[in-house]
Amino acid sequence: MIGISFIVFLLSHAVPSDPVVANLSQRNLSNPEMVADFRAKWGLDKPLHLQYVTYLGNLLRGDMGMSLRTQRPVFDDLTRYYPATVELACFGILFAVVFGILFGVISAIKRNTLGDHLLRGISVFGVSVPSFWLALIMLYVFYLTLGIAPGPGRIAARIVPPPHWTGFFTIDALIIGDFRLFMDALSHLVLPGICLGMFTMGLITRTTRSNLLEILSQDYIRTAHAKGLREQDVIRKHALGNALIPVVTVIGVGFGNLLSGMVLVESIFAWPGIGQYAFQSAQNLDFPAIVGVSLLIALNYVGINLIVDLLYGFLDPRVRYQ
Repeated sequence: MIGISFIVFLLSHAVPSDPVVANLSQRNLSNPEMVADFRAKWGLDKPLHLQYVTYLGNLLRGDMGMSLRTQRPVFDDLTRYYPATVELACFGILFAVVFGILFGVISAIKRNTLGDHLLRGISVFGVSVPSFWLALIMLYVFYLTLGIAPGPGRIAARIVPPPHWTGFFTIDALIIGDFRLFMDALSHLVLPGICLGMFTMGLITRTTRSNLLEILSQDYIRTAHAKGLREQDVIRKHALGNALIPVVTVIGVGFGNLLSGMVLVESIFAWPGIGQYAFQSAQNLDFPAIVGVSLLIALNYVGINLIVDLLYGFLDPRVRYQ
């Protein structure tokens, strides 16, 4: 995490542009005193290494600095935008896992049939199609043309957002007992969640199929068939558990990607997530916010990789610590 903070801090300051120009008006830029005050306020008048040492010292005390753009603590901004991304990422990864594993199992069982070719085509489509293009198409078809899906945003414009308990509109709506608000918030997750989850769904489908086919050719699977076990019992009790071990890694990486925030998809669906915040911060050369978002994304991957490593022990007794 410290190494990532150093690299991001260095790269963000290596951009050939000046945050003073990005954040001050043209009138204030013509005033040398205003420019000097701005640089002194944000520590831009110090050498780069001193800026980093100061930032790291504050970071170790839990202070991520002040955002140049919003004039609020970066930590407060992240806690404001991050729940929207987590809620959308959870829906997207749930869609990817359920349909990815289901399609992969069916494709392996029905190998070289029409259904297999169809499901493999869907997985290739999910991996290949750009998320922002799929978002535009789905929004045009299901919202503008057919009118069966809600428009951009987390909830409808006519509905008042729920009180901020967790930051997840679906959970907050259930806390206050507003089922209508819950259904509206859940419906707004469908289109962006599918768009974000299609890529991971395609990877899970392909990984599940290839691993399950390899497992089904093992001797112990043939022994299970020879004992007269039903096909579904062989798949569920003997084959699927071993086939899912590599799939867990794909799920972990995919969830980390979703938590990073998809800027274009969030922009298309007007989703106030971490991707939007990172994009706006980069536009204004908001160095504290850029480093803060990068550290949050890195922390996501570190935590997810730890969880994936622990899950290996539950799925495979050979790697379980006694």
